[in-house]
Amino acid sequence: MQQTFESAVANVWQAAWDRGEVEALETLVSDDYLRVSKSSGKAANLSQLQGEILAIREAFPDLVTTVDAVVVDGTSAAIFWTSTGTHTAPFMGVPATGRQVQTRGSNFVTIEAGRIKQETVTWDGSELLQSLGIRHLGDALGEADGGVVVDSLSDEPDLEVMKGFNRQFVTGVTVVTTKEGGVPKGLAVNAYASVSLEPPLVMVCIQKTSSTYPALFASTHLGINILSNEQKPTVSTFASKSADKFAEIDWHAGPHGSPLIDGSSAALEAEIRERFQAKTHTIFICRVRHAEVSETAPMVYQAGRFFDSEGLSQL
Repeated sequence: MQQTFESAVANVWQAAWDRGEVEALETLVSDDYLRVSKSSGKAANLSQLQGEILAIREAFPDLVTTVDAVVVDGTSAAIFWTSTGTHTAPFMGVPATGRQVQTRGSNFVTIEAGRIKQETVTWDGSELLQSLGIRHLGDALGEADGGVVVDSLSDEPDLEVMKGFNRQFVTGVTVVTTKEGGVPKGLAVNAYASVSLEPPLVMVCIQKTSSTYPALFASTHLGINILSNEQKPTVSTFASKSADKFAEIDWHAGPHGSPLIDGSSAALEAEIRERFQAKTHTIFICRVRHAEVSETAPMVYQAGRFFDSEGLSQL
């Protein structure tokens, strides 16, 4: 019994995970099979597991999974495994990094009539990204309920209320820049903040649907330009979907090549240290390596309108 089950696990996992033959799982699990992720608390049936495997294989097409050990104890078993693959296509909103990853996990299963009825896993797809050094803000995106993180909308404000709240916040206007194959790229961003002065850390939050996002994600450095009162046309350019936003923009390169826009109130170049995944956005934590400050007053933004900061009255 033990050897037969061990062989079945090894053969089926190799077919499903290494070759994408996910239908092979139907010979190993029961009709009412349920899989629970210990890290996220989410449950999945066989069809959902098959979809997850295919999505992972699309992003890591050379994935190889080795069953290191199967320990059977009556109607229970523990499966220990190792997977290795190269991230060559987008996965969970993250552009391809070209990096090889190795991840390990263990599955604890209940066996009924020689098939897996229920499975508790210590791993989910985000572990692949964490093994690449890309982290998800899981604790911030869920609610703690009895030790399990789950999504909850019951005690969250209406979307329109949140939009109204955000419109009340007054910010500066920044353009975040990088290069892709020597070509300058950039987009307008108001989600910028200084994290600390010692060491000098800053953060920007970038929407994953931006055309500049893949280039930023792949970069080692980025530029952050605080636009001045005199750069209203520049805002329109970088808020647009123009194919060449730098066509009529004067700029110079920072020490590591990031485009710094001439005429900005201030500009810096920073090394990207962390990329935290937050569903629709990625939060970039960066260490500043170069900074420039001019005497030109910065532009101010609030509720969809731009203001001249020099005209503000002091309280």
